[in-house]
Amino acid sequence: MRRKPGALTRRQTLTGAGAALVASAAGPGARAEEESKTFILVHGTWLGGWSWQYVRRILERAGHDVYAPSLTGCGDRAHMSSPDVGLRTHIQDIVNIIDFESLDNVILVGHSFAGMVITGVADQRRGRIRRIVFFDALVPAGNRMSGVSRTPEGELSEYFVKRMEKFVDGYRMNYYDSYPLKMLVPDTETEIQALLKEKITLHPMRAWSDQLELQNGGWEGLPRTYIHCVGQEYSMSSEAMVGPARAPGWQFIELDIPRGGMLTHPELVAGTFAQLT
Repeated sequence: MRRKPGALTRRQTLTGAGAALVASAAGPGARAEEESKTFILVHGTWLGGWSWQYVRRILERAGHDVYAPSLTGCGDRAHMSSPDVGLRTHIQDIVNIIDFESLDNVILVGHSFAGMVITGVADQRRGRIRRIVFFDALVPAGNRMSGVSRTPEGELSEYFVKRMEKFVDGYRMNYYDSYPLKMLVPDTETEIQALLKEKITLHPMRAWSDQLELQNGGWEGLPRTYIHCVGQEYSMSSEAMVGPARAPGWQFIELDIPRGGMLTHPELVAGTFAQLT
């Protein structure tokens, strides 16, 4: 497995941050009311709230409040998919949680292409966001304001237009048309791959193709963290996704885990989240 300076190993996953998180919450004199944080965990494409289940449980045992919803048309809400479901729908899904649960001081986490979603949420509710966290996620910046690369004229790329020919019902993207499971977790993780085979759902196209429109700067000006999964062996996230987070003003963390590390290394991921301020 490729390893970079500062990356954490799987052994450290079991003996380090995650274990310390649970131990501290259960230890003598623990004062959960002072340490409790509020997290919203937003899943990436083709997944659902279920993909955060292990991380959510660890954080909740440590006394934190955690929301891990499925976006409209995804996971347990796959039956709500339609051609009209897009990026703005997914942003509204999370904005509604903040509003109807009266949440404040939120640590907002997005995985993969949900970097677009959390940026849109932060733009609309920036006064409620404590920190925005991109978990191996696309950081919208410059001319890259959608999940799909575009021509200089603003048209969808030829690659994506060609890909659309395979979309179910003309608008739902099938994970397996483009990627193997090792895009998320390595082939050695047979149990996790079996879970993915059971749970992966089709994804509404417009969540990728819609352009993100910002009125208040998105993530700019907010405390912000990028967590780069440097243990990904198959097609690591490109600099087009990661690059903007290498600029000054970002907290940049490398973890030696695959892109689906919230499933393979939940203790480490939960412990890393809990240490964010």
